[in-house]
Amino acid sequence: MRTTIHWLLISLIIFSIACTKQSSTDLATIQKWETQASTISIIRDDFGVPHIYGKSNADAVFGLLYAQCEDDFRRVERNYIWATGRLAELEGEEALYSDLRAHLYMTQEEAIAAYESAPQWLKELCNAYADGINYYLHKNPEVEPQVITHYEPWFPMYFSEGSIGGDIEQISTRRIKAFYEDRKSLALNEYGNGLEQASFYDEPKGSNGIAISGDLTTSGNALLLINPHTSFYFRPEVHVVSEEGLNAYGAVTWGQFFVYQGFNEKTGWMHTSTYVDFIDEFVQEISEVDGKLVYQYGDEQRDVDVQEITLKFKDGEQIKERSFPMYRTHHGPITHMVDDKWVVTKINWDPVNALIQSFTRTKLQNFVEFNEMMDIRTNSSNNTVFADAEGNIGYFHGNFIPKRSPEFDFSKPVDGSNPATDWMGKHEVDESIVVLNPASGWLQNCNSTPFTVAGKYSPKQEDYPAYMAPDKENYRGIHAISLLEKADNLDIDKLIELAYDPFIPAFQKIIPPLVAAMKSQGSSSTAMNEAVDVLAKWDYKTHENSVGMALSHFYGLNYNREIGSINELIDVDVNAMKYTKEEQLKMLAVFESTLEELTTKFGSWNTAWGDINRFQRLNADISMKFDDNEPSLPVGLASGRWGALAAYGAYVTEETNRIYGRRGNSFVAVVEFGDKVKAKSIIAGGQNADPNSPHFYDQAEMYTKGQFKEVAFYKEDILARAKENYIPGDKR
Repeated sequence: MRTTIHWLLISLIIFSIACTKQSSTDLATIQKWETQASTISIIRDDFGVPHIYGKSNADAVFGLLYAQCEDDFRRVERNYIWATGRLAELEGEEALYSDLRAHLYMTQEEAIAAYESAPQWLKELCNAYADGINYYLHKNPEVEPQVITHYEPWFPMYFSEGSIGGDIEQISTRRIKAFYEDRKSLALNEYGNGLEQASFYDEPKGSNGIAISGDLTTSGNALLLINPHTSFYFRPEVHVVSEEGLNAYGAVTWGQFFVYQGFNEKTGWMHTSTYVDFIDEFVQEISEVDGKLVYQYGDEQRDVDVQEITLKFKDGEQIKERSFPMYRTHHGPITHMVDDKWVVTKINWDPVNALIQSFTRTKLQNFVEFNEMMDIRTNSSNNTVFADAEGNIGYFHGNFIPKRSPEFDFSKPVDGSNPATDWMGKHEVDESIVVLNPASGWLQNCNSTPFTVAGKYSPKQEDYPAYMAPDKENYRGIHAISLLEKADNLDIDKLIELAYDPFIPAFQKIIPPLVAAMKSQGSSSTAMNEAVDVLAKWDYKTHENSVGMALSHFYGLNYNREIGSINELIDVDVNAMKYTKEEQLKMLAVFESTLEELTTKFGSWNTAWGDINRFQRLNADISMKFDDNEPSLPVGLASGRWGALAAYGAYVTEETNRIYGRRGNSFVAVVEFGDKVKAKSIIAGGQNADPNSPHFYDQAEMYTKGQFKEVAFYKEDILARAKENYIPGDKR
């Protein structure tokens, strides 16, 4: 009886919440949502992947957003709290400068104006985006929004590309805070600019893309590896179909309405983060004339645009407000100071065209159409690896690339008062680095230089301005090239095998000198002698049972900290190097401290990699927590920093001794294009964020072992594997 009363009370509470929400939404709007939902079906396959079918593109988008909310509403919500500049309302005062940054580049009024300027078909997609989320909240009143209670169709203008953080996160909130709070100048970074730069101590952010021509495949069809390296659960796996030509499968960034990395029946696209220089800093000469701020531009003085913004932030249980001025010149917003000068950071900000490009990309049929789409030129932070059913393979290095005067070094702040430093439009696609059907029969990019993208058939560095390709080679690129140069008779399974090749090239740079140092200098330590002997006999291949991999990983981390970046050895023949006694003793000292570290944490330095390197998913928290006392899986994969193609970025926490994966391989797919498209895929953990879902952890063991599932792309295959078939709003 007590249980019955308990559940009646819960039901009454949920009903009360539902009534409150419904009262705030007019009946006509609800009826509109329900009418649109009735035209949509969501079919969940045996891994929980949603296959969304709608009559129109807008119907499909409505269903796509509804399905995303079902799988992980909190990540959808978090992305828009951040993008629209309301993070401080959730996380407190320190997040004010993330919010200020968002508004410096687009105010709410500007976002609304951008939406209003969009073509009608794009407005319909934006409307469907908002309606899909709002209908989900209406039908699931137990889900309490943390900040945003109603989603607007102009929100996508803030979040128009799906890459990791996007361009705006390269703009330092520390510098924004220093300027807008104290008018302070912070020291420039080691590259001589004010942008955020990844530390070489961190796991690389990026991806691998490989395209194979039919000349190297058993079927004669092109193959594409889609292998983003993101934080785990950053993108789910989806399939979205309409009767207006949309039929896209792949990874979607939570809350967006286009498949970001994926394929349709005829084409596939893989984005890798680029190092093309597309962000510039302009030093402004600011003065005050008649009580107004002006800046020098050539021989004239122009008014600084000044606006005030009031932002909210959480303080305990209260929501407080704080106001800031915002300053802009024609170059863009003021973001920081260099010495006593104000500085603008200029980025690509064209949300309508960015959304047009992102959605159009998913519906194209061949390279000719894809190349035409690339001419929109708003994809600034990515390279693109491409393949199609006609047998083409292609590569685009960057896309949005400003034209600049060669007289100036734009890798550092330039004089904004000199009109000659202004951007001079954008480079045409055919002026940028594009490779189509190279004689190598393959293309690869691992966030590495485009000048090795096709081996000896790659573009030549001297043919392009320096700002177009400052990208350096890395160990993943070297690894990919060494495999592709020998590749032949590939199929989907063999390309997966290539993408998971266990060889770890970076350790060829630091293990032989260590072994030589031990031979020259010796050691009275039994542990040192035994451990170096393990490394001398190691084949540089990672595996969960490998002690050599465990020793090398921790030695590599300590080498980076104590001796120098292992990346500096990429072009060095270490076997020809003559090391001094002091250098050899330093290596041995660092290795000895590594053994002590392993012994302290794990009881012995002689510990298998899989006993240390683990996969664990405990709950739906966006900020992942790990626990050595809770179940986890051994992982034989390794960090991308060492050249592992199948990257697994694992970290220790203050609460753990073992290291747990947080980023690297996330959604991975291999696609074959022919008369019918075929593919296999895997994602980290599972599709759904709810620990009670059967799809929270159902791909975890497969993921750790590199075992892929068959993709259901065609309707008959989807129905054969269907576990649920419903319309948005149905009780599941």
